[in-house]
Amino acid sequence: QVQLVESGGGLVQAGETLRLSCAASARTFSGYVMAWFRQAPGKDRDFVAAVTWSGSREYYADSVRGRFTISRDKAENTVYLQMSSLKPEDTAIYYCAATNRLLGGFSNSWRAYNYWGQGTQVTVSS
Repeated sequence: QVQLVESGGGLVQAGETLRLSCAASARTFSGYVMAWFRQAPGKDRDFVAAVTWSGSREYYADSVRGRFTISRDKAENTVYLQMSSLKPEDTAIYYCAATNRLLGGFSNSWRAYNYWGQGTQVTVSS
């Protein structure tokens, strides 16, 4: 039902900026929560940010708050992650995720998301 395709990853130096895009397809995203997760080698898949499709409410992990901004463009069916002041510890594969199974709000658990993109690599050099 839902397909997600990430793009925009790459190699950047610490302190620089990247914007990731998640092109989404579905009949409607009403009631969905869209999120970004990331996973570094040998590490768990960690929550980064989330946004509700209809109300555009934003949620952030403490590690990225103030540096990253999540947004969505309803007309383009696209979710963005603007990443500023990048640090080497931000290096990971970044995944776009979506769920319509949340009853009362967002979730920072990967188990709550039933649709996933293929991931895009972000590497930040020091």
